[in-house]
Amino acid sequence: MAAAEAKKLSKKRKAAPEEETSAAPPPSAFPQEVRLEMASEDEGEDGDASSDDGEVDEFPEIDARSDTEDEEEEGEDDESEEEDEEDEDEDEDESDASDESLHVWPKPKTVVSDITGQPKRVYPDIEPDYDSDSSTEDTPNRVGNIPMHWYDDLPHVGYDINGKKVLRPARGDELDKFLKTVEDPESWTSAFDKNMQMDKPLTAEELDIIRRLQENENPDANYDPYEPTVEWFTGKGKEEIMPLSAAPEPKRRWVPSKWEKQKVMKIVRAIRQGRIVPNKPKTASAQPQFYAIWNEEPSTGPAPPPAPKPRLPGHAESYNPPEEYLPTPEERAQWEATDPEDREREFLPQKYSALRLVPAYDNFIKERFNRQLDLYLAPRVQRTKLRIDPDSLIPKLPSPSSLRPFPVYKSLQVPHADVRVRAISVSPDGAWAVSGDESGVVRLWEVIVGKEVKRWTFKSKIGAVEWCPRTDVSFFAVGVEDHIHFIIPPNLPGPVLTATQNILAPANLPPPPANPSPVKWSSVPAAQSSSDTPILTLNLPSSPEPPKQLVWHRKGDYLASVSEGQGGVWIHQVSRRHSQAPFKKVKGTVQLVLFHPTKPHFFVATQRYVRMYNLAEQTLLKTLTPGIRWISSMDVHPSGDHLIVGG
Repeated sequence: MAAAEAKKLSKKRKAAPEEETSAAPPPSAFPQEVRLEMASEDEGEDGDASSDDGEVDEFPEIDARSDTEDEEEEGEDDESEEEDEEDEDEDEDESDASDESLHVWPKPKTVVSDITGQPKRVYPDIEPDYDSDSSTEDTPNRVGNIPMHWYDDLPHVGYDINGKKVLRPARGDELDKFLKTVEDPESWTSAFDKNMQMDKPLTAEELDIIRRLQENENPDANYDPYEPTVEWFTGKGKEEIMPLSAAPEPKRRWVPSKWEKQKVMKIVRAIRQGRIVPNKPKTASAQPQFYAIWNEEPSTGPAPPPAPKPRLPGHAESYNPPEEYLPTPEERAQWEATDPEDREREFLPQKYSALRLVPAYDNFIKERFNRQLDLYLAPRVQRTKLRIDPDSLIPKLPSPSSLRPFPVYKSLQVPHADVRVRAISVSPDGAWAVSGDESGVVRLWEVIVGKEVKRWTFKSKIGAVEWCPRTDVSFFAVGVEDHIHFIIPPNLPGPVLTATQNILAPANLPPPPANPSPVKWSSVPAAQSSSDTPILTLNLPSSPEPPKQLVWHRKGDYLASVSEGQGGVWIHQVSRRHSQAPFKKVKGTVQLVLFHPTKPHFFVATQRYVRMYNLAEQTLLKTLTPGIRWISSMDVHPSGDHLIVGG
């Protein structure tokens, strides 16, 4: 009924004569008459508003019915529609056009339900348009990001966009999978989709990413590892100027404080007037002063615990102990080889035939002294001990998964054919590595790719290799037999190669030192040098083994070498071509040496001690005892405040 009344009202509005439009217009919301014209893009500039012919656009009909109305109202609407069918024929075309333009959703179809027997509306399936921005149009399963094991016991794996079940596809056993890989050549290029429970082929881009990851390459195909470096702070006008402060220096820096002057004068006047008496010097009395440390006021609490009682002697302390207490020769040798603090007993049981044959006890004075210490340090006040669980004092360590990322697999491995590598060193820029083995072969490796670039062969085994820490030059030192060879790697830029040759083989050699050294320097002219042979060689004094360590100073001018034997420590200066032995005699066998990064200090490690010397003053500063029986490695922090020792 409501729909019929709405249609009748629309007819009355259509049948209204034009004189109604000519009647007095309703009052406008604007104080003055507004004459605005809005022309479309197809109309010309001279177009006017007369194209409307003065007609008022039809207002679209509104269906006020709800979806829950009874079917009885539909019957009444049908009767009213039959009565007014003739009057609506003339306006049918216009209303259909307007309804079709406003109808957004698809029209439903009324059918009778098989369950309730009542009519119901059934809408057609939704099909996304071609311009839909949904990223899951090709995914029939629309369950979203949920655990798929929820559907393990069900015949379906989810629901589509219309709410219908997506059945689980049939999957064969392992034999079917194997036969599929044999018959279908494209089965190797597919991956299992958990959402659809089936195999989907991979695209060419995804296969290319997998290939790059297997070959330890960058997944991005457009990545260029050799792109030129952008110099942000190099060049004229790009220098980074960062002053600490540009404020002028305050006046109080050089003008004496008047307030301090007044304060000092006030104290001086008080001393002169006698209001402030300085402390009299204390004169030591000739008589000694004693304090009774045991005479304290009686305490109402419980008595303090007594001093620990000495252990009573047993069969082992007897002068005639049983045979099972006497040590065997192996036990005696083991007891003597053990450190005194690690021994189970301070003495070995001995047997004598008579008491008069027992000699004086060697540790008698020591044991009496320790007993007096027990009595002297016995507590005179009872203190309550804290009952703390030792496990609560240990901090809880985080799980390893929360500490990621950290290295968990081997990144690069280069082969060294069946020989032991004795030394390795990495260039300052980290792009090159040099290694030496027992067969006398020195190899130059490119770190990123792991390719062997160059190889040098010597007559005997390699003792040590070390790369110069300077960044403006590039060369490394190799210790072989009684020689130290300086080698320039190949493929260096022109300026770096020239600077390196000028340092190792200058045109004008420095004057010889006043005190000649037994170490001889021999070099090849820069014009005749090549990357196949050493450009500079140092001939050390004879030694049974090659140099076991080479270490550079931070500035790259001083090189220290350690060889076997007494006086095997040498310090070589490249700029002056001079070598000197800083120690005439060293206690113990020198294992390692090290330069301090900022100070003229020199660390020398023997088997159990680390001594620090001042090279400028030629004095011993301190001796460090790390508590290691055999020191095998040592390094210093770049700040120079910490030293780490391993053994």
